[in-house]
Amino acid sequence: QVQLVESGGGLVQAGGSLRLSCAASGRTFSVYAMGWFRQAPGKERAFIAGISWSGINTYYADSVEGRFTISRDNAKNTVYLQMNSLKPEDTALYYCAARKDSSYRTAFGFDYWGQGTQVTVSS
Repeated sequence: QVQLVESGGGLVQAGGSLRLSCAASGRTFSVYAMGWFRQAPGKERAFIAGISWSGINTYYADSVEGRFTISRDNAKNTVYLQMNSLKPEDTALYYCAARKDSSYRTAFGFDYWGQGTQVTVSS
C-alpha cells in the first residue's frame, strides 16, 4: 500500500510557474512508476506526465510538453511537477498516482492516487 499526498497548488497569473510535490509513504517508493494527472471542471481526468522508477525515462502529453517537467527524488520519496509558462487552460485539480509496474507512459493501470491539489491560472 502506498499513500500519496500532493502539495504546491495555488493561484498564479498566466505565464507564471508552480512546482507541485507528491510525497509518498508506505511501501518502497522507488519501485513504482509515477504519474501526474489533472481534471478540469466538466472534463475527464487527463494523464499529463509519467516517470519511470529510476527517473531516467519520462513522458509528457502534448498539452504540457516543453512547459512541464516531471522528476523524482527516491531518497525523499517524492515526485515533482515543475510547471512553467502556465496558461488559464492549465487550471485543474492535479493528482499524482503510482503504479506497481513499469508502464510510465500509460494512463491506465495506476494503483494508488492522491487527493489532489488545485491549480488556478488567472488571465
